[in-house]
Amino acid sequence: MSLVSMLSSKGPSGFGYASTAEEVTNGLDLTGRTVLVTGSNSGLGLETARVLTMRGATVIGTGRTLEKAREALAPLGGKTIPVAMELSDPESVRACVRSVRALGIKLDALIANAGIMALPDHEKLHGIEKQFFTNHVGHFIFVTGLVDSLADDGRVVILSSGAHKNAPAVGIELDNLSGDKDYRPWKAYGQAKLANLLFARSLAARFAGTRRTANALHPGVIATNLGRHMSAGARFGLLVAAPLFMKTVGQGAATETWAAVHPDAAKINGEYLSDCNVSTSSALGQDKALAAKLWTATEEIVARVGGAA
Repeated sequence: MSLVSMLSSKGPSGFGYASTAEEVTNGLDLTGRTVLVTGSNSGLGLETARVLTMRGATVIGTGRTLEKAREALAPLGGKTIPVAMELSDPESVRACVRSVRALGIKLDALIANAGIMALPDHEKLHGIEKQFFTNHVGHFIFVTGLVDSLADDGRVVILSSGAHKNAPAVGIELDNLSGDKDYRPWKAYGQAKLANLLFARSLAARFAGTRRTANALHPGVIATNLGRHMSAGARFGLLVAAPLFMKTVGQGAATETWAAVHPDAAKINGEYLSDCNVSTSSALGQDKALAAKLWTATEEIVARVGGAA
């Protein structure tokens, strides 16, 4: 497909690669709906929060500190509720869960947007490779802690990435979650993003028979501060290529926004989305047995790191 065709193509939803978050919510009145967005203080999370508040939704937005969340959400106007959450710190995640529960508000959608990418050096948290712990385990604690706060037709939207195809050959190296045996930045990132996808698949299976849904998505390649940990050379390479294939932040936020609030996405469950349409993941991203093993392993990690929500 040529670049021109890619930019102009539309899928069954009527939206495509170049659609923006504003475009996919055009005409929607979200008054009375509440959406929680993790990582709302910058990048895709901030753009998603901006558009949702513009359409009338109440947005609960997390930042690594309460000050960061407040500073980011205040200029948006509308109804916003800032909360603090550091995904890499289980107690911070659990404290955020308690704060959200205490609001007594049913969540119409929960968008697991925050994350880190391609750490150049091997780092660990609680004995687990940092990208896996932050992007997957942190969101696992958060989302499972708030399932009871979802509306009866609530949606969980989890940002994965096309980079999930860079995961190890076995998918999830359950015997090497520490990363001690072999650490490579993009392989580790791919494993974490595959974990995000498999988590969404497992959650969707648990929602079967209800009106709740869970989906994962690839937002596209966007120049945001998600890449703040990348090497200077890798960042430069992305910036050089940006005019050719990178999405704008508005385009990057489109799929998560569409999945969270558009009426056409209400019955989609357990899918991998891209460009505001159902897409196809890697075979590993569809492996139910691997998803089940990952869920069990993650529960064991969560039990080990301790702390009650």
